[in-house]
Amino acid sequence: MALLLNIDTATEHASVCLSKDNLVLHELHSPDQKNHASFIQSAINELVRIAGIALKDIDAIAVSAGPGSYTGLRVGMSTAKGLCYALNKPLILVNTLQVIASSAIHYFTGKDETLNASTLICPMIDARRMEVFTAVYNKDLLEVVSPVAMILDSTSFSTILQQHKVIFCGSGVQKAPSAFTHENAVFITLQHSAKDMVILAANAYTVRHFADIAYSEPFYLKEFFSPAPKA
Repeated sequence: MALLLNIDTATEHASVCLSKDNLVLHELHSPDQKNHASFIQSAINELVRIAGIALKDIDAIAVSAGPGSYTGLRVGMSTAKGLCYALNKPLILVNTLQVIASSAIHYFTGKDETLNASTLICPMIDARRMEVFTAVYNKDLLEVVSPVAMILDSTSFSTILQQHKVIFCGSGVQKAPSAFTHENAVFITLQHSAKDMVILAANAYTVRHFADIAYSEPFYLKEFFSPAPKA
């Protein structure tokens, strides 16, 4: 019966939640990307107050480790690592694309025939212009295509779409219809949150898949680029 703190500041929407095994106990959100740093600490304090526990009662801390916003990833990772050091708790890293895919699977489960044994899920995170951070998973959240930074065009995922229905989701999905269309492509706009980390984090805890706190870093997927200021 593991009690986990789940932290997600990887994209525009920040959230934290407490979970026990696969159940969400409490969750708090912030839609303001510029205030992730100020939100996260107060939200964690509020969570444990609502739950009537102390931070030391938590068994492990899970964080959405990327890809995503450079600043957001640093906020989440530094917060998680700081708490793990202070509380002597294990750290669990969860891939943000997997979290988004988990949100889509939860949305479609039991609704219609869109999600079946052969359906694939393609989460996309907006990486500016026509580029996205993306990957492809099956309905069991196993990788079919590893995470990659991709510039979308008319041939994107064409081979996969010929053989599978693919659910495209995440903040980058708005770019997809303008780049390519196919009868097997399903586009949805969903806002994932820390609650979508719960099963992934619980599974990692069960098998003791913990990260090295000292050496853990955000999964940026591509190098940060900052243009030189104009003279």
